[in-house]
Parts: sequence; structure tokens; C-alpha cells
Amino acid sequence: MKQSTSHILMVRPARFNYNAQTAESNAFQNKVDLSAKLVHDKAVLEFDHFAEQLKARGVNLTIVEDTLEPTKPDAVFPNNWASFHADGTVILYPVAAPNRRLEKRPEILEQIKEDFVVSKVIDLSKYENEEKYLEGTGSVVYDHINKIAYAGLSLRTHKEVVHALCKIIDYTPVIFTATDEFGQEIYHTNVMMCVSEHFAVVCLQSIKNKEERDTVIKSLEQSGHEIIEVSLEQVVHFAGNMLSVLTQDGSELLVMSESAFNALSDTQRQTLENFCEPFPLPINTIETVGGGSARCMMAEIFLTESD
Repeated sequence: MKQSTSHILMVRPARFNYNAQTAESNAFQNKVDLSAKLVHDKAVLEFDHFAEQLKARGVNLTIVEDTLEPTKPDAVFPNNWASFHADGTVILYPVAAPNRRLEKRPEILEQIKEDFVVSKVIDLSKYENEEKYLEGTGSVVYDHINKIAYAGLSLRTHKEVVHALCKIIDYTPVIFTATDEFGQEIYHTNVMMCVSEHFAVVCLQSIKNKEERDTVIKSLEQSGHEIIEVSLEQVVHFAGNMLSVLTQDGSELLVMSESAFNALSDTQRQTLENFCEPFPLPINTIETVGGGSARCMMAEIFLTESD
């Protein structure tokens, strides 16, 4: 079992913009005084540069074009509706915003099935009818090696669905509540937490309940992770939203935004460099308007390649 992969799914946006349907629960989204066309064009430039830099470093990308219709302003964040596991399982997740459910396009899954071995598809979308959501690897931060699923509860991360998922895939749930400086639930776990093979970046300050905080610390330490703590102020700059990605030669890149990297202290950067190469990329428009960052743009593919 690997914690990181060199295969990544990305979706090139067709109509990126501010999503009013997700804004209420995502404090990281911001309206900007620019035309819709300019916002989209800037986001596409950022996406293309992001993808080019990953490919140049030897990361294998499957890039799917978003469709113009129906409009899907958050299509650039595919990790929220699907995950692709090493045993051949594909999981489809219940998503809160109706216009985000449209991102679960069957043709994307068909393309994955052409290139990789898929043995089964687990579709949890039925929970949308009960208004119980679990938005992929936004809601769940997986420790695949130790079979642990970390989940911070919010409107988009429902306890019942976490337990249902963990029962199906035989992972141990570690559930807590993480809130920002204003007491609002942090909408996705991967905004305040990143778990790699040997280290974890986590905002313990956001977990106000001491028992829950101690449980997270104990779980990470017992599974052999060095904890690199970030502050709530750093989380505002997406310093928790990172993903370890492997290159074809097996080296580990920690992909993050420039905003996240700039928010880190020298000590934090040096500690990360003991394990991997920090790999910051500029995605200011996508972060500011979309309210998601580098990790959200990448859906890991752990599936075996087809012959």
C-alpha cells in the first residue's frame, strides 16, 4: 500500500467562477471585481501552468476537459466527488451543492476504466437525498498505509457517512470538529490537514475539543508521523491544503500553492525538506474565487494501469 501516487486526475475548467451555492459553508471563497470572462481566463492560465509544471517534473496526469453545459464553476476540484483506490475500487461521494453534483460525469469514469483496472464502483450519492454529505478527499484525509480516515465534521462532512464509508473499505475513522478563528466549521478536512507517509501537516489549534485533539495527535504519532503544526492564520493561506505526489523516478513532491508556501515559517519549510521537496505553484485566482487550493485540484489515482 502506498500513501502517494504519480498518477493524478485533473479537470480543466470550462466555466470557472464564484459558486454562490457553496459560498455559505466555505469562508475561503471571495467575490472579485472582475468580469466572469477574466476570472475564468485567469483560472485557466493558472491551471495550465500548474499542470505543465507537474508534467515537467515527471508526474503522470490524466487531464479531462470540463463541458460548457451544464455550468460547473467548481469542476477544477475533482477530488471532492471521486477517489481511486489501489484495490481497484472507485468511490463516488455525496456532494452538497446541486451544481457540484453535475461534476460526476459518467464519461470521466469511462475514461478512467479505459486506462486503469477498475474492479468495483461504490456510489455513496444516495446520501444526497438525506442531505448527508461526504465530499471525497476534501472531507476525508486518508492514511492509506495505516488504513485511517481523518474527518473534520461540517455541513459537507457527515458523521454517518464517514462511518458507512469506513465500514465498507475497512478503515478506522478519526472524527473531530475543526473551526476557524470565528468559530465556523472548516468546510473541508484537507484545508487544515495533510497526511503523507512520514509526516502530517495539521492545524491542531482548529480542534478546540481537547479529547478530540489528543486523539488526532495520538493517532498520528502511533502511526509514525512527525507532526508539523500550522496555525489558523496559516490555514487562511491554505497552508494545510497540500498533497504529496510521486514523480516517475520515485521522488516526493509536496504540492501546494505559492500562498501556502509563503505562509510557512523557515523552520516549517526546513522540516518539510527533511521528507520531500516543497513544490509551490501560483493559483491565486483559483484560491481566491474558488475557495480551494492545490490539493483540491488533484484527484489521486492509485488504480493499476491497464495493459
